[in-house]
Amino acid sequence: MAAVRTAAILAVGSELLTQHRVDTNSLYLTGRLNDVGIDVVAKSVVGDSEGTLAAAIRHATAEADLVITTGGLGPTADDLTREVVASVLGLKLVEDARILETIRHRFERRGLHMPDGNRRQAGVPEGARVLPNPNGTAPGLWIENGGSILVLLPGPPREMQPMFDTGVLPQLAELSRGRRVLRRVIRIAGRPESHVEEIAHPIYSALASGDVPIETTILASPGLIELHLSARGTAESEMNRALDAGVSSLAAALAPAAFSTDGRTLEQVVGQELAARNWKVSVAESCTGGMLGARLTDVAGSSQWFAGGVIAYANDVKIHQLGVAADLIEKHGAVSEPVAVAMADGVRDRLGSNAGVAITGIAGPDGGSAEKPVGTVVVAVAAGPARVRTYRFVGDRAMVRQQSVIAALELLRRALLALPGRD
Repeated sequence: MAAVRTAAILAVGSELLTQHRVDTNSLYLTGRLNDVGIDVVAKSVVGDSEGTLAAAIRHATAEADLVITTGGLGPTADDLTREVVASVLGLKLVEDARILETIRHRFERRGLHMPDGNRRQAGVPEGARVLPNPNGTAPGLWIENGGSILVLLPGPPREMQPMFDTGVLPQLAELSRGRRVLRRVIRIAGRPESHVEEIAHPIYSALASGDVPIETTILASPGLIELHLSARGTAESEMNRALDAGVSSLAAALAPAAFSTDGRTLEQVVGQELAARNWKVSVAESCTGGMLGARLTDVAGSSQWFAGGVIAYANDVKIHQLGVAADLIEKHGAVSEPVAVAMADGVRDRLGSNAGVAITGIAGPDGGSAEKPVGTVVVAVAAGPARVRTYRFVGDRAMVRQQSVIAALELLRRALLALPGRD
């Protein structure tokens, strides 16, 4: 069998084309395939239509060495994968008595009679290898045809994942001939994508033409940028050295905004810095309504360094729970730097923590003014000398709130590390 370098994934099921169900199998398979050096060149979601599925299979087999389908192996009339694949490949379906008996015993162990529809799951294209399914009734199939490999897997992740890991991945690792795909991620906060690209492009362009070519992809989300570096080949030690050198160059150029090169999230970085000082942080949130506290407590072990928080949405709460002076709000407005600093000082003092973080802003869609439009957010950190910044975020309410949380975490990180408040 020729070496396997590329793969296409087809997620089968009309339910995956609705808003009610998300295809998570493709993400899992992509990661596992990359681990053994196989690049995923295409992913598709295909409904339960014989013609559409047949066309997708023909296209996928023309594009990739390996085609993996998930779903459509059940006992009902709309489970078409097995039959359509056999038809496209010109293979006859033969009932496998051992599969049929296994399915029947599975029902009997539960005190049930096997419906006749389950006989469909015992159909095997001629020449296919059966992949046992101890977690369900639908066996998988490995089919080699005309230089291509097709692997048919069940849709439920609890069935698909163990079947792939035990019955498919070891053989793919052999067929990839020792090739690997190694990756690194650099995470950056507080810089727009265009600024990151301007700085990073000359560096990653040079990396692409090195002795070990490094491919770089920029991924942007509200408040965060990620640089994904990848190397492909068989010389793992050389690939690691090239990736490490590339990460080092890019992180240095993007400092101090580059906060992670080892997979840590911003909240994990902040938590570890707090833990190293034996400090605790507390938060006062207005427009984010507890999102910052939730993000911090998502980190396992955060009880070591997170004291608690106050959702100070109303001005009365800012005044009575955080000790913000009423005349300060009257003079400057609730969304202002003096009020944000007072909120950070107040939550730190009231909760007895070493650092306090405050967010106050206008998330929209209403409430803005010419002076303070929607998206105006003020973040303050009280950890030593107070730090405070006013932001003008764009996007809908959810995006403004998400960017506010990232900004607060990044300002806290910079305060803890005594870094400049802005680049």
